[in-house]
Parts: sequence; C-alpha cells; structure tokens
Amino acid sequence: MLKEFKDFIAKGNVMDMAVGIIIGAAFTAIVKSMVADLINPIIGLFTGGMDFTNNYAVLAGDAPEGANLEAAREAGASIFAYGSFIMAVINFLIIAFVVFMLVRYVNKVKAMAEKPEEIAPEVPTGPSELDVLLEIRDSLKKG
Repeated sequence: MLKEFKDFIAKGNVMDMAVGIIIGAAFTAIVKSMVADLINPIIGLFTGGMDFTNNYAVLAGDAPEGANLEAAREAGASIFAYGSFIMAVINFLIIAFVVFMLVRYVNKVKAMAEKPEEIAPEVPTGPSELDVLLEIRDSLKKG
C-alpha cells in the first residue's frame, strides 16, 4: 500500500496539480491586490468614490451609523455584505479571464509545436540524371 501511494504521488499529474495549486495561491494574492489597489479606485471614480467592499445592509442588531464593514461585524450586527460579494465576483471574473488568456496562449504554442514543418513543393529543376543517361543511350542506339 505504501508503494502504491508513492507511485501515485510520483505521477506527473499529481505533481503538476500541486505546482498549480501553489502558483494559484500566489496568483490569488496578486489578483486581490490588483482589484483592491487598481480596479476598485477606478470603479470608485465612475461611482462617485463608492468602495464596494464596505457596502452592507444590517439584517439584525445594531451597527454604528456610517461604520465600515469590520466595525459593523465587531459590533455584533448580523449583516448582509453585498459589497464583499461584488468584489468576489469581480475577482473571479479577472482570474477567469487571465486563466483563459494563459490557456489560449499555451494551446497556441502547443499547436505550433505539433504542426509539422511545411515541406516546400518540388520545383522542377530540369531532367534528372537518369533521364539524361536514358536520352544518351537512346541516341547511341539510333546512331
């Protein structure tokens, strides 16, 4: 059983998946920073400075008036954090688009690598050596 487990772990698919998960975790941090530091301010310009991450509705309990999301949670209020959900959807769309572009590029590179070299069409260069020898033989027979 230990040998089977070792064989399973040593397979390329499992190792590729492990590397993918590690890179994905690092990539998630980059995307979160991109959304929080670059995209949110741009969206805020078009929405009059509104930051989606702190948008919420109080379902039950008391939250300080005008408090941000964390302050409302610390106050013990039951909140509906729709702004965080909007940001999660934006994060997902950005990650999905970037992954799509990467997969598209990798597929294009694979297709180019698998494409056989185009063979140049044969260009007639005149009679072959055999044709010349047959012509000489035929002319010697006649003469």
